[in-house]
Amino acid sequence: MSVDRAVLVFAGMMIFVSLLLTHFVHPAFVWFTAFIGLNMIQSAFTGFCPAASVFRKLGLRSGPAF
Repeated sequence: MSVDRAVLVFAGMMIFVSLLLTHFVHPAFVWFTAFIGLNMIQSAFTGFCPAASVFRKLGLRSGPAF
């Protein structure tokens, strides 16, 4: 799996988890969802993604997932 795909999977999982927390635990967890969205937007503009840095350190490679 490439870093790009891992970041997409991770972001999707975090959004799903935050929505479950919002529904089943407390409505204030919606701010967690907002934080994830804002992080995705800043990553699109700056090119810096903390999750991608972690995945690279874990040994995932950049480029196509072949």
